[in-house]
Amino acid sequence: MSFLDAREHGSKPGSGFVSSQQEAVDRRERLRRLALETIDLSKDPYFMRNHLGQYECRLCLTLHTNEGNYLAHTQGKRHQQNLAKRAARDAAEQPVAPAPQRRVAIKKTVRIGRPGYRVTKQFDADLGARGLLFQIEYPEIEEGTKPRHRVMSSYEQRKEPWSKEWQYLLFAAEPYEVIGFKIPSLEVDKHPEKLFTHWDPDNKVYSLQLPFKPPAAPGRPGMPAVPPPQQQLAPPPRF
Repeated sequence: MSFLDAREHGSKPGSGFVSSQQEAVDRRERLRRLALETIDLSKDPYFMRNHLGQYECRLCLTLHTNEGNYLAHTQGKRHQQNLAKRAARDAAEQPVAPAPQRRVAIKKTVRIGRPGYRVTKQFDADLGARGLLFQIEYPEIEEGTKPRHRVMSSYEQRKEPWSKEWQYLLFAAEPYEVIGFKIPSLEVDKHPEKLFTHWDPDNKVYSLQLPFKPPAAPGRPGMPAVPPPQQQLAPPPRF
C-alpha cells in the first residue's frame, strides 16, 4: 500500500498497517463469502428475487443488488431486530394449547364373593307402618372404605321384566360383589328419625333401616301386608 493510499484510509504515515475502517470492510467481505458457502437462501422465507433481478428482504422491505449484499443485510442490526419482533408477535398470536388430560387409572378389584346379611321385618303398631332392617356383614372390606346403598326402580334394571310393583335395593363395598334385594315398590319414609344408616367399623356391619309410609291412614282396617323381600340370587342389575 502506498503512502497516499495509507493516508486516504486513515493510517499514519510510516506505520505500514491497514486502518480500522479497511479491517471492517475486509471482515464484512469474509463474512459474506462464508455466508454464501454455508447458508441456503432457498430456505430463507424472507428472501425473494423480483422481476428486475434484484433481491428483496420481505421482512425489512429492502432491495439488494446481489446475494452477498442480502446476506450481509441479514447479519445487520436492523434485520435481527425485525426477526425478534416477528418472533414475539407470532408467539403472542399463537393459540394456547389445552393442557393434556390426565388419564385416571381404573382401579381393578378382585371380587371375593357375596357378603353375609340379615333382614328383619319391622311394624309400627301405632302408625300401621311397616319397614325393613338390613344388616350386611363386610369382614374383609378394604381399609378406609365404607359401604354404600342405592334404591333402584324396576325400569333401571335389565335382568327381570319391568314391574311397577317392585323396586331394588343395592349394597356395594369393595372387594365384595354387589348384592341386591327385591322389595315392594312403596314410598319410603325419609324422615331422619326413621330412615338411617350405621357403619360399625369394629364388627364390620353395615345397617340400614328402611321404613315405608303407610298406604292408608293410621288405624284404618284392611291395610295390605308388605311381602317379605326377595334376595337377588342372580347377578345384580347394572346401574
